[in-house]
Amino acid sequence: MKSIPLLIDFDGVIRLGSKPAPDAAEFFDFIKKEKIPAFVISNSTLKTSEEIKEFFASYNIQFDIPAMTASEITLKYVVDNYKKVKVYCTEHIKKLFNEFIVDENPQAVIVGDLGDKWSYNILNEIFREVYAGADFITMQKNKFWKPDGKTLCLDAGSFISAIEYATSKEALLIGKPSTIYFKTALKMLGAENSPFLMLGDDIETDIIGAQKAGGKGILIYTGKTIYPLDKNSDVMPDYEVRNLTETIKLLSSL
Repeated sequence: MKSIPLLIDFDGVIRLGSKPAPDAAEFFDFIKKEKIPAFVISNSTLKTSEEIKEFFASYNIQFDIPAMTASEITLKYVVDNYKKVKVYCTEHIKKLFNEFIVDENPQAVIVGDLGDKWSYNILNEIFREVYAGADFITMQKNKFWKPDGKTLCLDAGSFISAIEYATSKEALLIGKPSTIYFKTALKMLGAENSPFLMLGDDIETDIIGAQKAGGKGILIYTGKTIYPLDKNSDVMPDYEVRNLTETIKLLSSL
């Protein structure tokens, strides 16, 4: 197991609602003790990797794993490809893109999460820019999530799909399940083109995404996916666990 990189989702896996998973500290200790090359890749467009570290520190949990969020990898993509963009996400994350933001004639429109700020007017703004020719980039395309750890809510993907339908233009996805995200994390671990494991709670973004990128998926039932998984599903995870304690047992057996 030590030679196999482990990619880890954030929400629904190591953070449940507004708190760390009950067995998160034990899980992190196991990773450190076994010297497992690990990387947290989160589709969050509400936080940065530094905030993930601060989150665990606020609970006195040692978190030594490198992390990256969908907003950060999207910024990297913008730096490499554009000079002028419009960005639709929370003001906190939008500041990351300040040096590239323009009011008119953007080369690309970047969309992240707006929480409860989504509106008909904002959807029309994005639609008009993309319809006029701007590239369409989305940080993530999750269908739904549980912001409080309990209640399902529409995520950015639902609104992205509406724009795609109206413009007949598919958005370039940077976050999971885009292979771009998985490969970038593995490269940063020094494990490019290596077999890997992905621990996540989303069958589409985490499990299918990892499998398409050449890895194996560990589906954990602490987040959005309800146990048991439909056995008639077209795609099945390589492994299934109920919590991080079971994950430790699984990783120890591989």
